[in-house]
Amino acid sequence: MTTAKTYSPPKTWTWDAENGGNWSKINRPIAGATHEACLPRGKHALQLYSLATPNGQKITIMLEELLAKGIAAAEYDAYLIDINKGDQFSSGFVAVNPNSKIPALFDAETGSRVFESGAILLYLAEKFGAFLPKDPAHRTEVMNWLFWLQGSAPYLGGGFGHFYAYAPEKFEYPINRYTMETKRQMDVLDRELANNRYLGGDDYTIADMATWPWYGNLVTGDAYNASEFLDVESYKNLRRWALEIRKRPAVERGRMVNRTWGPLEGQLHERHDASDFKLRTQDKLAAEPAE
Repeated sequence: MTTAKTYSPPKTWTWDAENGGNWSKINRPIAGATHEACLPRGKHALQLYSLATPNGQKITIMLEELLAKGIAAAEYDAYLIDINKGDQFSSGFVAVNPNSKIPALFDAETGSRVFESGAILLYLAEKFGAFLPKDPAHRTEVMNWLFWLQGSAPYLGGGFGHFYAYAPEKFEYPINRYTMETKRQMDVLDRELANNRYLGGDDYTIADMATWPWYGNLVTGDAYNASEFLDVESYKNLRRWALEIRKRPAVERGRMVNRTWGPLEGQLHERHDASDFKLRTQDKLAAEPAE
């Protein structure tokens, strides 16, 4: 058992800029831009500014799925926002997302800025008439799961992921607290997927695209290195769903976009055309030794 350090909150909290481990340089209690910098602009109407975190993957998976359906108007430019360097605090990014979080989308066709990953998924689904049922009852069920994810994922990422994987010190109470909640959420999903192929029914929708980057990556071993700790093998229905979606070509492509870690062949720092993926595949083949 970890020995807890005694902490008595002060009457009025003050910011300690050095407290926060690896993220102390970019975490602060105020909003707004820290420096002047314009965002780049590409040739397509849809301009995405992001990083391949789970929230970023939601949008690139959605865009690649739209393109896979033959919706050419969903072509997009994806620019890397390096949150470790504070790119999200540039004046250009803050103009698109005043909350300074990735992802952020600008639609030059409509002049709309769209921020918050769930809002972007809904915007794209409505704009292109895809991955969102038209039947009111089915649509409502899909929206139930989309909003469930938006409310639940912070407990997985900012809660469990932070204290288990990233916090500068490990303490029993927060890890136990957020592990319990993460496993409860996994059980919610597992029970739902026992009776449905996808979240919300038989059709693959934005509810799945929102949820998979968080819980799919978790149970397939691509997040937090916590598979054994969480006993993910016991969630049979959740694993079935996660592995099925993982095999989709658009998901494989979407996971690569704006990715700056892991094997080089799995990274595509910027994306401006479908041929960018082919170039990355050629780089991979060139690096492999001949038999």
